[in-house]
Amino acid sequence: MKPLTRIEEIILLCILKLGNEAYGVRIRERILNDIGEKWSFASIYPPLENLKRQGLVQRTKGNPSPERGGKSKYFYRVTKAGKRALITIHESRRKIWMGAEEILWEINGKK
Repeated sequence: MKPLTRIEEIILLCILKLGNEAYGVRIRERILNDIGEKWSFASIYPPLENLKRQGLVQRTKGNPSPERGGKSKYFYRVTKAGKRALITIHESRRKIWMGAEEILWEINGKK
């Protein structure tokens, strides 16, 4: 499996945290809430498609709703492979950061 990009990682984590409420608007809101950045839908949907193609998320079509002019929402959920990918990237990041935090705190005068 190819490594996740940072954007894919963020989107995958947001989907995981949203559970059954993971659709475009909610994913975008969660990103804003979690990292304080407002992403456009154009920056969310291509990585979502990549995640789907890699088998890391599944997409299901919801029921049409009057609020959306009869259009359906597409809901996303993280697959087992997606959860494994998140565990792998989390472990890799933890290893890579090991020892660096102390050095950074020293430079910042907090140690």
